[in-house]
Amino acid sequence: MSPLPLRFDAASLDSSRAAALEGRDAWAASSPAVASEVAALLARVRAEGDGALREFARRFDGTALDALEVPRESWKAALDALEPELRAALERATRNIERAHRAFLLAPVEVEVEPGVHIGRRPEPLARVGVYAPGGRAAYPSSVLMACVPARVAGVSEVIVCSPPARGTAGPSPLVLAAAQLGGATRVFALGGAGAIGAMAFGTASVPRVDRIVGPGNAWVAEAKRQVSGVVGIDSPAGPSELLVVADGVANAATLARELVAQAEHDPDALALAVVVGERAAISVALELRAAAARCERRGVVEASLAARGGVLCAPTLERALAFASEFAPEHLLLAVEDPTAALAAVRDAGAVFLGESSSVAFGDYLSGGNHVLPTAGFARTSSGLSTQDFVRWTQWQRVTPAAAAALAADCARLARAEGLPGHAVAAERWTTSGTGGDA
Repeated sequence: MSPLPLRFDAASLDSSRAAALEGRDAWAASSPAVASEVAALLARVRAEGDGALREFARRFDGTALDALEVPRESWKAALDALEPELRAALERATRNIERAHRAFLLAPVEVEVEPGVHIGRRPEPLARVGVYAPGGRAAYPSSVLMACVPARVAGVSEVIVCSPPARGTAGPSPLVLAAAQLGGATRVFALGGAGAIGAMAFGTASVPRVDRIVGPGNAWVAEAKRQVSGVVGIDSPAGPSELLVVADGVANAATLARELVAQAEHDPDALALAVVVGERAAISVALELRAAAARCERRGVVEASLAARGGVLCAPTLERALAFASEFAPEHLLLAVEDPTAALAAVRDAGAVFLGESSSVAFGDYLSGGNHVLPTAGFARTSSGLSTQDFVRWTQWQRVTPAAAAALAADCARLARAEGLPGHAVAAERWTTSGTGGDA
């Protein structure tokens, strides 16, 4: 049975809820075959280093790499070769992403919990991060910017980009290289798939080991990130693109259909689902969706996606639709309702929420400045979209004055002895007896 037993009819939300949730959650799990293959690839990278990476390039990308690293001159040349209008659009995206993420920067915090007892913490940028940039079905320079710019804003010293060489060539897509130049990357390697993840996680003679790996990828990349998460930090799990539209009948049905098609065109595994209040409005969206899918340029991909994982559901009330949205925890949530701000307050879990039909998800994918590297497959319940917070760690510190130490000592000793740690108790009690921490 398909994850969503829907096509272009307006099925009942209540009758289809279980299938929508269960099928979508199952999508998050890697198959045993993928997990096993990825484990073998990672083991080879760990054991053989650059040699394994060169073999993987021949095997998976059809290219023999003279060097794994792409020289900076190639990035600059790729940027200079862009059409002026395209370059201007990428530069605009870079500026907006930087502005938004600079506002998201974290600040040091200090609090005096009792007189003389100060607790604080400060954010420390990671030393080196790895960015994976897909290059399979298509190249995504926007994803390079979404990862590199926040890392640079956060103060990361080295930003390593890995992207597979275009088939039969010795380097990644020129669009990826141009975005790496604009985004402030430090080094770029012509590496893709699980091998690239292993190289950044373990380090090789050519590829430095990183502290955290971020960026989207296919099922093998996602599984590789899961498997190396014990030795390196990763961002939230990412799978096929998702859009959930909640509409109350006020929004234009054709506009909603275009939004659904836009996300469905990513690949056949993408999920594009609308929950519309009222049967008449839901049927209108379903009909517009059928027409939009039939006339779009990527019709085959869109119709495959919608047939397997998309459709239109009819909700009895907006409250019920919003409750389902929180339960579903989508990557993208478009609130095409009369009062989207009020509706936002009722949403518990979502990767990114778009308020009103003019807030197209496409703007978020490219230009508005919010990050489009977001949790999918329900991980929005526990994870957040990529931001500057992914590129820092916190150092906590404490300062206790001698007078405060004397005030804390007795209770600290009581708690320590209750836990069977008398040495802790003695360390605390020294301050009670002497006020200096020395021998009484």
